[in-house]
Amino acid sequence: MCGIFGILMRKDATLGAERARALLASLYELSESRGKESAGLHVYLPEAGQAWTLKGAQRATELLASPDYGALLSGPLREALGANGKVAQATAVLAHSRLVTNGTAEMPQNNQPVRSGQVSMIHNGICVNVDALWKTHPQLHRLAEVDTEVMAALVDAEQARGAGAASATRSMFEQLKGAASVAWVHDAAASVTLATNTGDLYYCDRLDEGYVVFASERYILETATRETMGAPAIQWLLPGHGLTMDLLVREGLQRFELRHVNGHAGPAASQGHAAYENQADGIFTRLQRQPTVHHDAVSGSVRAPAVLCRTADESLLRYNESRMRTMRRCTRCILPETFPFIEFDAAGVCNYCASYRPRYAHMHPVETKREFIRSLERYRRAGEEPDVLVAFSGGRDSSYGLHLIKKEFGLKPVTFTYDWGMVTDLARRNVARICGQLGIQNILVSADIAEKRNNIRMNVAAWLKKPDLGLVPLFMAGDKHFFRVVNQLKRQTGIALDLWCANPLENTDFKSGFCGVAPDFGKKRVDYLSLGRKARLAAYYGLHFLRNPGYLNSSLRDTFGAFTAYYIEPRRNFYFIFDHFIWNEDEVNACLLKEYDWELAPDSPSTWRIGDGTAPFYNYIYMTARGFTEFDTFRSNQIREGHITREKAMEAVVVENRPRVQTLRWYLETIGLDFNTVVRRVNELDSLGLHR
Repeated sequence: MCGIFGILMRKDATLGAERARALLASLYELSESRGKESAGLHVYLPEAGQAWTLKGAQRATELLASPDYGALLSGPLREALGANGKVAQATAVLAHSRLVTNGTAEMPQNNQPVRSGQVSMIHNGICVNVDALWKTHPQLHRLAEVDTEVMAALVDAEQARGAGAASATRSMFEQLKGAASVAWVHDAAASVTLATNTGDLYYCDRLDEGYVVFASERYILETATRETMGAPAIQWLLPGHGLTMDLLVREGLQRFELRHVNGHAGPAASQGHAAYENQADGIFTRLQRQPTVHHDAVSGSVRAPAVLCRTADESLLRYNESRMRTMRRCTRCILPETFPFIEFDAAGVCNYCASYRPRYAHMHPVETKREFIRSLERYRRAGEEPDVLVAFSGGRDSSYGLHLIKKEFGLKPVTFTYDWGMVTDLARRNVARICGQLGIQNILVSADIAEKRNNIRMNVAAWLKKPDLGLVPLFMAGDKHFFRVVNQLKRQTGIALDLWCANPLENTDFKSGFCGVAPDFGKKRVDYLSLGRKARLAAYYGLHFLRNPGYLNSSLRDTFGAFTAYYIEPRRNFYFIFDHFIWNEDEVNACLLKEYDWELAPDSPSTWRIGDGTAPFYNYIYMTARGFTEFDTFRSNQIREGHITREKAMEAVVVENRPRVQTLRWYLETIGLDFNTVVRRVNELDSLGLHR
């Protein structure tokens, strides 16, 4: 979920101060794409018994420009690296660019690097059983909210009992649930340990010159080292493996297996190494000296919350279940008379049912999947190299799709997540659960989240002045850049194929219907929109932007970029996998809940849309104004496919359409709008008496 990176140098390494400084700056700038909410570094000089930690609630490029960073690089670090092109003393630099998952960045102890006892650690990923681990080990001391602290504490406790680097790391990973790629040092040792259960670590070693560089992504490492190191060979630390570098001993890297983690065991001969040596503990050099002296500093000022909200009055939320049940609806599906472009025949059947062509009626439940898998054979890569990019939101369908791609398709996926500020912590934890259990990398591409949330706030505020259902999708425009992101990642990784896991029953044409764009009953893909419909949609938005000057704000560029990314960005060698074989909700839910302990939302019984922070808000708008939500369209499509009865669908939406109170509060607080004011304004849309 973040970017970790570092430089490990033995005495007399030939990297030199200037090249090291340039390399570190490049790693910071490139890793900022993985998280922009805080940054930090830990400099460790084992022989001198000195360590410096600097971190702050600021993006990496801001940290680079800070006086504290300049003082560290021009003072202690420069002295350690020497002035003659050779490193004067053994040095480890561990650095981090953070996307905040748990633990606010405004509290310095939540930012990384994190220290517990004598262990300093940087961590990419999420430990989803953090609270359970603290309860299991009450002797450990908790000082922060961030999950990395319990991981560092577990390693420190093992070290105190005499365990070496490999044993302590194994013990921590065997207790952890979720995704983790870590680098850590111990005050009384002259070594650095790297380990991962997902494969989100790459390194290049110049051991003949005395140093190693590592980072979370191959592209980041290749790009950063190209200028300073002349394009060195990049090596991948496979899922379920680790390595230790002793900074004082003139030996190679000691590699080890985590064992029983993600099912990974045995030598990774394809990585180009000799068989893994489970002897990293044997070279773990202990230092006989006084404890390391730490110098800690916080860079930048502490940020105040964006807005101080009044106490939310949850009783303002309206939902009239009996009125919902008495609305006129299609006699075959459950779409109501308030649905855009809906018409009913003499039997009360709507035109959406009359025009629907079942997608799965002609598909064999087993053979069609086999045929689709066979069609992907040309994309397979030899060896351990990944051969497919998978868009991964942490939602229901992408989680199940990733399971299929790895377990049934036999492909070697790399996932990517575009975090635009409305990906909830629940979704991030489910990303960590699936990737950690399957041993799959997750490339996080983080937008400027503060800017994205400000864009949403401005557009929601403008919308509230003159509400229009056709413009509600503007609130979600910020996430549509993921189509551009996948093309960028395909160029960076050399992977030709990208797979998507949205299922076709999620079709929500009513959103463009509110813009006067008629449904396309013959479209073959859930995200397809004809050229004429795109033009009408763009014209509708342009006209209403002119009518409501509040939309003419600094978010326009981002909105235009989202439109072009979604509707114009070229797309090649990609598939929506559930267009090619049968999607079944019961199978999906059973797999996720039984095999992965997939987390559900506390304010909804559904498994759908629970990781999207925006969905509860726009669905409350649609429910208030027209008496239906996305769930009505989804359940209606299930009825048409024969997956569910009309009676069961109706009972489902009565529950699923209830306001999701907790997530609604989170959404409005996150974008900085007052809950009570917004809900009252939305309630004014109830012209049908749905909530009276």
